[in-house]
Amino acid sequence: MIVIHHNKNCGTSRRVLAAIEEAGHEPLVVDYLAEGWTRPQLMALFAAAGLTPSEAMRKKRSPAEELGLLEEGVTDEQILDAMLEHPSLVERPLVASPKGVRLCRPAETVDELL
Repeated sequence: MIVIHHNKNCGTSRRVLAAIEEAGHEPLVVDYLAEGWTRPQLMALFAAAGLTPSEAMRKKRSPAEELGLLEEGVTDEQILDAMLEHPSLVERPLVASPKGVRLCRPAETVDELL
């Protein structure tokens, strides 16, 4: 089973989904913008991918700057709280497979999981 946390409006996310499907997989596609996140879900994904909330935060074309999340001294807990309220703060796409979890940027990173 492969799970992709997907944003259909993101070109990288669409390329990753296409690569998964072209490799013969039928992934579970999670529209995280519509469904949102839970704290345990994000913590598990980040831990499995070896990322901190700060590393997994979308900094460009997101509300990160206006929320003050790019300022010095912002904690991972504050970032996690903001991600729960604003799902678009999580960089995409996050992909989970039996081979691990990766933030698939660039899109070719998904190859490690297939």
